Amino acid sequence: MPPTDPVDGPAVIELRQYTLRPGRRDELIELFDREFVETQEETGMIVLGQFRDLDDPDRFVWLRGFADMATRHRALAAFYGGPVWAEHGPQANATMIDSDDVLLLRPLSDGSVFARFPSERPQAGAPTPRRFVSATVWSFPPGRDDGIALIRDGLLPVLRETGPAPIAALITETADNTFPRLPVRTGENVAAVFTSYPDESSHRRHRADVQAHPLARDAILPGIRREQTTAPRILRLAPTGRSLIS
Repeated sequence: MPPTDPVDGPAVIELRQYTLRPGRRDELIELFDREFVETQEETGMIVLGQFRDLDDPDRFVWLRGFADMATRHRALAAFYGGPVWAEHGPQANATMIDSDDVLLLRPLSDGSVFARFPSERPQAGAPTPRRFVSATVWSFPPGRDDGIALIRDGLLPVLRETGPAPIAALITETADNTFPRLPVRTGENVAAVFTSYPDESSHRRHRADVQAHPLARDAILPGIRREQTTAPRILRLAPTGRSLIS
């Protein structure tokens, strides 16, 4: 039986970035989209998106969500202790060099999380969508909220005014990782904004419009730069055929 669509969007989200052995990304994607989508969701999580990183041919990026931290623990224990991972996990692991680049996140505010449901997912064999997804990740000093407030109260309204509204805005989930078998990055204070576009040129135009917006140009973006600990990382992502986010 397919999983039931959740009533609300996930409150806990993992952004997972895997470094793969050269030339093996398509092997992992084929295996993942065939064996690891519905079988993870049967344990109580939602597989939100799977992507090729357009800047690195050996990088696979994906997201999954959970109702809360307790559900996360139960679902991960069930999946990684279950028969599907026992059968196919060794093949997946053989494609990877590193799978520990993981951010544990939560919605920045009400309504800022992915509104995607398993019933909407393309079936196996669906063609790769001609869409472009961007994820911008800012890092701020631990314990400081000024940069995140600028994104929430300043940048997000400008993004909505000048182009497609972001599909999610997330910040660091500060709860302890209760499933240490799968490490997450600690000591982080990030904000991540995800937006979907028809193509990359639409993304470039949107960025240019934001940078030219008087309020963003003169106040919001300089304020964020003063608060950030490093330049934001922009992930340029191509969804796979079965990705909910596209």
